[in-house]
Order: sequence, then C-alpha cells, then structure tokens
Amino acid sequence: MKRLTCFLLLFCIALSIPLAYFIVRTYRSLEQEELSELQYFAAALFDAMQEELAALILREEKRPVDAYNYYLSSGSVRSPLSYLPKEPYILGYFQNNPDGSFQTPLVEAGQPAVDEGQAVVAQLNTINTRLNTLNMTTISEELETPPLGKTSQIQKEESASFAEKYLDVSRLQQQKTRRDQETPMQHITVEQVLQIAQTDQKQKLMAEVEDEWKSSESKKEQAAPMPITEAVASTSAVSNEMQGQKESQQPLRVEVGPMESLLLSAEEIMIFRRIVIEQQVYRQGFVILLSELLNHLTELYFSGQPLAEFTRLSLETEQNGRTTAAVQAGASIGNPRFAMNRVFPRPFSFLHATLTCARLPRSTGRSTLNVMMVVISAVMFAGLFAIYHSARTVVDLSERRSLFVSSVTHELKTPLTNIRLYIEMLEQGIALTREREEDYLRIVGSESRRLSGLIDNVLEFSKLEKKQRHISLQTGDFDEAIQEVCSIMHARLCQEGFTLNIERDEIPPFAYDREVMVQILLNLLENSIKFGKTSPVREITLAVRAEGKRVNISVSDTGPGIPRADLSKVFDDFYRVDNEITRNTRGAGIGLALVKKFVAASGGTVKAANNDGAGCTITISLPG
Repeated sequence: MKRLTCFLLLFCIALSIPLAYFIVRTYRSLEQEELSELQYFAAALFDAMQEELAALILREEKRPVDAYNYYLSSGSVRSPLSYLPKEPYILGYFQNNPDGSFQTPLVEAGQPAVDEGQAVVAQLNTINTRLNTLNMTTISEELETPPLGKTSQIQKEESASFAEKYLDVSRLQQQKTRRDQETPMQHITVEQVLQIAQTDQKQKLMAEVEDEWKSSESKKEQAAPMPITEAVASTSAVSNEMQGQKESQQPLRVEVGPMESLLLSAEEIMIFRRIVIEQQVYRQGFVILLSELLNHLTELYFSGQPLAEFTRLSLETEQNGRTTAAVQAGASIGNPRFAMNRVFPRPFSFLHATLTCARLPRSTGRSTLNVMMVVISAVMFAGLFAIYHSARTVVDLSERRSLFVSSVTHELKTPLTNIRLYIEMLEQGIALTREREEDYLRIVGSESRRLSGLIDNVLEFSKLEKKQRHISLQTGDFDEAIQEVCSIMHARLCQEGFTLNIERDEIPPFAYDREVMVQILLNLLENSIKFGKTSPVREITLAVRAEGKRVNISVSDTGPGIPRADLSKVFDDFYRVDNEITRNTRGAGIGLALVKKFVAASGGTVKAANNDGAGCTITISLPG
C-alpha cells in the first residue's frame, strides 16, 4: 500500500506541474488581453478627442479669408464669425494686420460693438496688443512633437497589443500623419484679397490688376483689330469692363499657411494662420481658453464613462517643459500599473493627455477560467481519491481474504482436533463409565455440527458471491423457523449459560426462505454467544414485530457492543473489529457478511445499533 501511495503522489506531482504551467500561462494571456483591451479603449478615447480637435482645425483651414470681416466679400451677407462662438472654449476670432492693427468680425467697420460682444471685443483687443509685443515663434515651431499624436504606455514588454500581431501600426500612423499634415489649398479671388487688405495695400493691388488687364487687352487688339467705333470707349466704360474682367478672372493664388499655435498666457492660447499678400503678413485665428478646453474634453469624452471608475485622466498644456494648465478626473491612482500618454498633433502640440490605471478590469474569461480550474482540480483530486480508495479497498479486501483463510484454517482445525482427541479417548477406553462416554460423544457431535456449520457458511458465501444461491420465498408462519432455531441452539445456550428470550407479535404469515432465515438466526445467535461469554449478564432476546407492511426481526444481546466507527463496516466481507475482544475470539469474519447477503437476496435490509445499556441489536427488515 505504501508503494501505491508513493506512486499516486508521484503521479499527482507529475500531473500538477503541466497543469500549473498551463494555468500560469493562461492567466498571463488573460492579463495581456486585459492590458490590450485597456490600451485599445484608451487609444479610442484619445482618438475621439483628437478627431474633434482635427475637425476644428480642418474647419478653420477651410474658412474663407474674408470671413474675418463683419460682411463677406459680397458686401451683403454677414460672416458666420460675426456671431459669438458656440464652443465654450473659444473666446473669439480676430485678425492681426501687418501694421499691428486689429479687426474682428464681431464689429462692423466704423460701428461700435454690440452689448453682448463688448467684453469679448475688449479682451480680443488686449490680446492683439499683447500679440504685437510677443516673439512670434509658435509652439509648433518650438516643440519637436510627432504630428499624429505620439502614444506611449507603461506595461510589460511581452504584452504586445493585439493590433501589432496583425498590422504594422507605424505604417498606418505614417499614412495618417501625411494626410493630417496636408494643408488644404485655398484659391482666393481678387475681391477676397481686397476685403482683407489694408487701404494702402488695397490701392496698390487695384493698380496691379488694372495694369494686368490693360496688358491683356493690348495683346487681344494686336491679334484681332477691332473697329474704330468699338475701340474708342469712355473711361467709365473701361472701368466697368475692367471690373467685369476682374470678376471673370480665374482665382488669384495667395500664400496661406497652416494653422499654428501661440501661447499668450497661462489661460489663453491663439490658433492662427498666416496669410502673405505682397510680403505683408496677416494673422487670422481665434483664442482658446485652456481651462475651458480641458474641461470640455474631460466632460465630453471621459466623465461618466465606465472607464472613469478605475482609471484617471490627466490633461495638461505645456510650454518649454512647464505645465501651464491641468485638469484631472477619474479614480485616485497610487502606483499605476498601466499608463498611456499622448501628445496631440500640431497645432495642439501643447496638449498632453495621460491615462493611468492601478487595477486592470478583470476579463470575463477569468471567471470561466477559475470555474474550469476548480472543476479540473476537483475532478483530478476526486479521481485520484477514487483510485486510492479503490486500491485501498482492494488491498484491505486482499488482506481480509488472507486473514479469512488463516481464520478458516484455524476454525476447521480446532473442531477436527477436538473430534480426533475424543474419538481416540473413546478408542483407548479412557471413558470408564457410560455417562462419561455419552459426554464424549456429545462433545464430538457438537464439534461436528460446529464444523459443518462453518463449512456451510463458507459454501453459502461462495454461492452468494457467484450469484448461484437461489432464494425460495414461500409464505409461512415464522414461528416454525423460531422453533427450529431454539431446538438447534438449546444445548449450546445451556452449555454457555445464556438465556434466550422470545418476543413476538401476532403477525400473519409472510413470504420468506425458511432455510435461509434459520441460518441467519443461527449466525446471529452464535455471534452473540461468542462475544458475550465474558459479560456478567448473559441474555439474548429474539423479537419479531410487525411495522406497517414490513416484518422486523431483531437479535439483541448484553455483550460488549460494537465500536461506533465500525457499525457500518461489520457487514463487509471478511471484516472483523480490531480490538482486544476480537483478537481473543475465534472467527472467520463472514458471519455478518453472510447475513447481509442473505437479507439483501430476500429483498430486505439489515442494520446494527448499540443498545442504551450493554450490548448491541441487529435488526432485519423484511417485506411482509
């Protein structure tokens, strides 16, 4: 058994090592999946913010240059910028002229600002004054930042994102970077140029346009001479024709720069574009309130999201490595296990976003894995326990069989020895009187019956194991079986000094195998006599009672009883209680096992229980 135990332990260890490796690798894969999921949604969050900012820049880059006046170049349609901005983080729009002067679409030329725009116009005027005194090096030129918005993260090196398994993300980013860096090409008409130009430059441009028109007309006359009447025209007619020619001209190409950013103060930044006309630089743009922008992005894309329950978002604006404004939201994070950073593309390269997380959200696969690990472990240990228990049962049964062979040999040898001894004494005439000879013959007969009973038990046990014993149930009165048992056991009971009490109710005849029941009762009485010899009170009670549709037959004695731990085992094959009494008492260990097999074959049940006082009771329940 020790060898089997060692083998099972080695098998368990050998099975546990790959299972533990599988569990560890699975949990690491789940952890990588959790990191990748968080990385994906963090990138999606930043992408959503970046898309809004990109849409804002694209809208402003496509905005006509004459929209920074109260009226468009047509002169009758108000500019969309002449109203206060809808975005809460945009203070207002204005144009900075080459001479440092200021104009805003919120105010009509030569008219005072309306009530709702007076404060904004005053602020914009102050900002324009400050702009004239600042070094016009923009943040986009100061910071060497990746255009698309570089994203970095803190995580294990082996935890590569799922996307990197299938796509080269850097190539996709390069393609997107080239698209984002392309500045929309604007074609500006003469009227738009004249609309934004200052008075002196406007006159110069008008003269250049007239010269170009006259040169064009001269070339046409040389190619195809016109009649005198058509060539002579008044100044007003030429002027009108020139105006019509200007309107029909192809759009005039003017240099328009991309959107840039310039930090005005800790709370304000200007997003603008440069428009170069005849080496004169105009700056058109709008002022962003940094705190309002950060709060807007936080409230719109982060606050209220499930992500905010376990992560923390930090939005900061930086210049020259110094934080000028910051907004934080979400859960409190001590030692972050995961962090993703992004620097937004130009002209918002001053904006930095960081998402941190200390405890990653558990994947739904973890619960399934945990359940499967518990089930696999339970099945494995249950299987090992079943194997051990089965092996232990087989070993115990083998040991009991060996003990049974030894006990049966002893049980057969003892009566044979006694029979031979008394026969030899009779042959040698040692018994001098007739009474002594009768005593010797009675002892020989008792030992013969004992030997016959033991042989019958062994044979019956073997037949029941092989299912060759046929049970013949016949309806009859149970008193007949009781009388036969009393007749057989009378001499033995008197010899051992036992008293047999019979208690029976009036029960109708029922179906039972008389031979089997006699053998069952004989085994139970023999058992009570064998283990109750040392008891001060030697009394056995045989009771037959009817309970409903069943008949209960019980044999109760005043012996030492059965240990509580062995009550459920005494009916097992070859089982003997291991204590001092059984070691000093002969037996083969098949008496009660044979009783259980006979009762089960008769359709009944049997159980053992200790009495409140001395002894125990064996109860047989048969169908009535």
